[in-house]
Amino acid sequence: MERISTGPYHTTYKVGDIRVTSLRDGYVDMPTGRLRQPGDRTFGGDLPAQVSLVDGALRLSVNAFAIDDGHEITLIDTGSSNAWHPTMGLLPQALSEAKIAVDRIRSIAFTHTHLDHIHGLILPDGRDGFPQLARLLVPRPELDMFRSEARLSRFHDRAQPLDPGQRLSASIEAIATPGHEIGHTCFRVTSRGETLLVWGDLVHVPSLQFDRPEVAWEFDGDQEQARASRLQILALAADNAYCVAGAHLDSPGVGRISRTETGFRFEPL
Repeated sequence: MERISTGPYHTTYKVGDIRVTSLRDGYVDMPTGRLRQPGDRTFGGDLPAQVSLVDGALRLSVNAFAIDDGHEITLIDTGSSNAWHPTMGLLPQALSEAKIAVDRIRSIAFTHTHLDHIHGLILPDGRDGFPQLARLLVPRPELDMFRSEARLSRFHDRAQPLDPGQRLSASIEAIATPGHEIGHTCFRVTSRGETLLVWGDLVHVPSLQFDRPEVAWEFDGDQEQARASRLQILALAADNAYCVAGAHLDSPGVGRISRTETGFRFEPL
């Protein structure tokens, strides 16, 4: 996997014959109390020293990923537009910097339906972010959640169900990774023997959750299931030399996974 271009808001890689671009929507700062040890216990004075903080808070990058197979661009997640914190909503700038024309994006698939992944469908001024959108894929268990978002009402009837094992194209396959949300989904991107897992919110705090994957996140719908999915995909990536791309890994959020004696290690690319 080779990095071929980069800027403040984007980084593009070659995965076989495919171009995958990490798009930085921005960041969000969260209190350390969002971290959860087994038993839904928070950290206090025992917060590990390795946890990276900015002014006492956990800074989470917010990334989306564009997959260009030469014929069509599939966008995985869309960022938050102006639906949440003002430190996000930079996806249009990232696309422009990466020289990706929004008219080429005809398929969008969501890892899940939390607001920092779906609201980029609509620009802050109310216009459609992707005017040539032909296919909008939402994990089937979360269709009702998506259709409850009033701001996205014009897209409610356009949403199609996304199921585990479904192929979005010859090179993109959906993998069920529930826990963070009921329909949370990863995407396996494969070309010429190279594989990238675009894994959504499996890891929120990279300075801790690779080394200690048992640590969960307050917003995990089912913490035990989220732990199991995280361990499953970390092992899959490490044991098969897959690269990974995460929505909340430090931008650009792409790298390799290896095993350690007690957990895993992430090497940014």
